[in-house]
Amino acid sequence: MVEMISNPNAEKQKEADAREEAFAKIAEGSKKKKPKEKQWGDDFIEEFNLSLAKIKSRVPLKNLVFFTRQLSTMFAAGLTLEKSLTNLAQEEKNVGLKKTLTSVADDIRRGLSLSDAMEKHPGTFDNLFIALVKAGEVSGSLQTILDQLASYIENVYDTNQKVKSALYYPFMVLGFLGAVLAIMLIFIVPRFNEVYESLGADLPAATQSLVRISELVSHHFGKVLFFSFVGYIGIWMLSLTRRGGYVIDSMKLKFPVFGTLINYNIYNKMTKTLGILLGAGVPVLPSMKLIERVVNNKVYARAIKGSADYVRDGYNISAAFRISGKFPSIMLQLISTGEETGELDNLLEKASQFYSKQVDSMVTRMTSLIEPLMIMFVGGLITLVLFVTYLPVFYIGQAMKTGM
Repeated sequence: MVEMISNPNAEKQKEADAREEAFAKIAEGSKKKKPKEKQWGDDFIEEFNLSLAKIKSRVPLKNLVFFTRQLSTMFAAGLTLEKSLTNLAQEEKNVGLKKTLTSVADDIRRGLSLSDAMEKHPGTFDNLFIALVKAGEVSGSLQTILDQLASYIENVYDTNQKVKSALYYPFMVLGFLGAVLAIMLIFIVPRFNEVYESLGADLPAATQSLVRISELVSHHFGKVLFFSFVGYIGIWMLSLTRRGGYVIDSMKLKFPVFGTLINYNIYNKMTKTLGILLGAGVPVLPSMKLIERVVNNKVYARAIKGSADYVRDGYNISAAFRISGKFPSIMLQLISTGEETGELDNLLEKASQFYSKQVDSMVTRMTSLIEPLMIMFVGGLITLVLFVTYLPVFYIGQAMKTGM
């Protein structure tokens, strides 16, 4: 009788230990540990390979949302995972996702779990996706977890679209401005320069500077494009390194207006992710390891990593985040209240909703302000270039006299 009573407790403890070990493995990227003498180049190569994998098997978030919801519905209806994935692969229009789903279905047919099969495709399924699927498998609530995942990805997609909508207009206007200036410097200013030279007059200093810029661009346009491309690739590769990425991400966060928007977006993603993970039963430390990767910003990733060390030493989450000095007081207060009331996942969801509304509000204000400001900027710059170009015309009489 004693054995019958004690066995369930032993089994429950064994299951909890197995769950934590599985989550810890996923949080580390499910890779073998590197030797202690790991060089900074190993980090760069790892990030570079992961970036290439994401580019190669890039799947639009809206496709991933639809797939996750459909998989949840089919699984809840009683279909096996293999059959559900096979059906979804047959109907999928995106070539990359179709190939991935076929591969996952084949691996499940060979005996792998869904999370292990998805782990082979890091470009499609990130660490968070795999961790939550693992949580659903261990807890027996895979259908519920898939529903939460679909809602989460949909929230991320909506937030990203709002941020992009605020950035699209200024970048499009700046691109148009660059094209107009290139046409003027390559085709229009040289024609005026020929007229200036035929008159033999001295040009105003501003016009001389414009002519030099025109000659540089028109004579070396190919080189300018080439070095611009090389510079872009160089910055991208620098962002993959630990120090370079930290500096670049720091600059993004300090950029006027847009930096605040990026901060709010990170807070939204961070609280939403942490709430889902803790609500799914993922232990705190593996959860923090996962959100370190999810925030996609090395400044906050370092802050979260440092906070995780404090949690490991016995601090609660709110105190650990407070020590880092990187997180706003509203978030810290909500987390602290959640820890005191035992409803941390619910309070994190409320924090996520708060920052989601902040993103919406900022995007609305920015789109209403950016349009007239960009029109004024573009109009002013083009007017300045035209004025400098036509400036010698104001001295045409003197120029003609000098020429004669």
